[in-house]
Amino acid sequence: MEVKVLNVSGKETGAKVQLSEEIFGIEPNDHAIYLDVKQFLANQRQGTHKSKQRNEIAGSTRKLYKQKGTGGARAGSIKSPLFNGGGRVFGPQPRDYSFKLNKKLKSLARKSALSYKAQDNSVVILEDFSFDTAKTKNFVTLLNALNFSGERTLVVLPTASDNVYLSSRNIQKTKVITADQLNTYDVLNAGKLVFTTGSVKTLEEALAK
Repeated sequence: MEVKVLNVSGKETGAKVQLSEEIFGIEPNDHAIYLDVKQFLANQRQGTHKSKQRNEIAGSTRKLYKQKGTGGARAGSIKSPLFNGGGRVFGPQPRDYSFKLNKKLKSLARKSALSYKAQDNSVVILEDFSFDTAKTKNFVTLLNALNFSGERTLVVLPTASDNVYLSSRNIQKTKVITADQLNTYDVLNAGKLVFTTGSVKTLEEALAK
């Protein structure tokens, strides 16, 4: 798949990039995408939820009233889950939600997501760029030049650039990452994918392994 290279002004440079069919042109595997996104979201969970059981509640353990003869149900402790302020039965406890996926499956999921974006013509290639200063105005100008203003945009750089990252940080629906941070969730969550010529090369080298 051949894509024209644009500059930061949104104009064609005359150069073209050949996107690898093994990465941007495969038959997408929906189940691999589902598993990878599920793992990504599960890994975001802190798992620190906690409720107290009856043995953790502060309170008296004396028997409230005699066992028989009251005409009501038996009760042994004020900490019973049946009473207001008592412990909770089978409440949430701290746990780790993360789970393991094979590297090949995660790679297949990323390739499938990228292939979907390529099919939708949502992949844009820019020549390598950087900003001299960290100004939001610089990034807004870039998005306007590409007609991506208001679009959910993911910009993928070959290496970290503080000025580019800081310039994009205050813009809604925009995220800047490096090629080695690319994941299936971010690809699918973006309306437009913006790669630089350098990040395409880095990505293809990583996924070709």
